[in-house]
Amino acid sequence: MAIVRKTLDDIKHTPIDKDELAQLQSMSDDSINYDDIPPLTDVQIANLRLYKPIKQQITLRLDSDIVAWLKKDGKGYQTRANQLLRQLMLKELTT
Repeated sequence: MAIVRKTLDDIKHTPIDKDELAQLQSMSDDSINYDDIPPLTDVQIANLRLYKPIKQQITLRLDSDIVAWLKKDGKGYQTRANQLLRQLMLKELTT
């Protein structure tokens, strides 16, 4: 089985039609097949840590067209800018 990698942007923009959504909503937890997911051990569970990056407030000068593009979808433009920079950083770190 091949590993499929998707970016947050890929996931957010994958359309789910009404039939698929209705099917997912009607599924019970018992009907979900977890066979390909190994159970966590007690040691793994004990060592779980919530990852929440520390935000750092900065001043950043950007071209006005970039700011307009980030703001076109409304609230959350700083989060979108952070996601774009994170994707670029992760791509660079993994190549």
